[in-house]
Amino acid sequence: MRQNISILRWVALLFTFAAIILTIYQLVTYSRVRSNYPDGLTIAGIPVGNLNKENAAKRILNAYSYTLVELHYGTAVIQVRPNQLGFDVEAELETMLAAAESQRKDQSFWAGFWDYLWNRSQPVSPVPLTYKMDETRAKNYLQEIALRYDQPPSAPQPIPGTSNFSPGQPGSTLDVNAAVPLLLEAMRSPTQRVVELPLKGSTPPRASYQNLKIMLQQIIDVSDFKGIVELYLEDLSTYQVLHFTYQAGQEAPKPDIAFSSWSTIKIPVMVSAFRRMDEPGDEEKLRLMGLMIDRSDNDSTDKLAQLAIDKNLAPIWVTEDMQYLGLVNTFWAGYFYPGAPLLQRYETPANTRTDVNTGPDIYDQTTVSDMGMLMEDIYQCAEYGGGSLVAAYPGEITQNECKQMVSFLLENKIAVLIQAGVPAGTRVAHKHGWANETDGVIHTMGDVSIVYTPKADYVLTIFVHDPVQVLYDPVNLMIAQLSGAIYNFYNSTGQ
Repeated sequence: MRQNISILRWVALLFTFAAIILTIYQLVTYSRVRSNYPDGLTIAGIPVGNLNKENAAKRILNAYSYTLVELHYGTAVIQVRPNQLGFDVEAELETMLAAAESQRKDQSFWAGFWDYLWNRSQPVSPVPLTYKMDETRAKNYLQEIALRYDQPPSAPQPIPGTSNFSPGQPGSTLDVNAAVPLLLEAMRSPTQRVVELPLKGSTPPRASYQNLKIMLQQIIDVSDFKGIVELYLEDLSTYQVLHFTYQAGQEAPKPDIAFSSWSTIKIPVMVSAFRRMDEPGDEEKLRLMGLMIDRSDNDSTDKLAQLAIDKNLAPIWVTEDMQYLGLVNTFWAGYFYPGAPLLQRYETPANTRTDVNTGPDIYDQTTVSDMGMLMEDIYQCAEYGGGSLVAAYPGEITQNECKQMVSFLLENKIAVLIQAGVPAGTRVAHKHGWANETDGVIHTMGDVSIVYTPKADYVLTIFVHDPVQVLYDPVNLMIAQLSGAIYNFYNSTGQ
């Protein structure tokens, strides 16, 4: 019996000793576990449970500081360290680790040991990412990328020997401001670290006026026209002007040559008539005006001027109206009918030049810029109810009357000269003019227009003069090609 008690005592002692040893082992194990972060804890989205502080720090830095960010600029791939973009996690690492450490210390040793023994885990709160960000560094780096990869658009170029332009190429530019938040989003993610950089597309610019000028002068050269060509172009949205005089491969240093205006003077007659007509205008005067512009009928011009302006001095009044508008080189000095007296002799800055002389008619003269500016005045009045006509003659010329002027000019459909160079259906409000002179041949030819196109409206005035003879067919073709090149400049290229 005593022997049995002794055996039981030794068994109890053995179990007690084993329990002590196991408890000590568990305490040692728990002490090691307690030195690590709790199971399930995340710092900045990185699992650090059961890791010590040093290893947790390495894992966080590896995810956020050492893993490269991949930037895509189109097909180009750029890899960059976050610190090059001003993103700094290391500066805030101790703050995040301290927050994690505080969760471990919130529980007493023995309470934690008891939970450990019973395999009970305490709830943990994730530690959010904290960092420092220098957006200036990010923008500077992006701007370096832009300098390397941005592609500016290229302007169209004239195709030699034609009236066409080669197409321009669109460009792309990095949108730096829009890229910064995308970079930040990628750098704050431990896994999604690819950024498609936002690009802004840019359409090709319009070919330069200088290139257009070169093309126009090449067209004149190829046409082999030996006389004078003067051209006036005005963009009616930007008011940019291209104006030059060209002859035999050389540009004259000074434009604004005096030309016989011939039937283009009927545009000033129309303006002066509307100034003196009451709206909506009586049928007879409007009928005569239609014949004057559409059929270029001289008798109708004289009758309209006598009825609407003055029976005897209408040409003088038309001239005074133009001079009041600032068109100092434009005059009408006598009616069209045969034997009409010269009512006044006019000297203008253009016809008193000594460097060039086209032998302009003493009855009617103009310059391409005078006619171009008058057409712009009509356009501004018709489109917007403003401009020089309304300012010079308030209450006498209205927007509706200017619209009527444009309508008359649109009816002049002869399919030659400027109108021949644009696509069918293009609205061209214009008036042409030429005449067989005293020697029976044409020396001066002109066309004055407003051209309405999908991308731009513009004024185009072209006059040519040859002291020997203006041959109609080749000159008509040349003017059509000049007109076509200008149409293509605005509508087939760039913006």
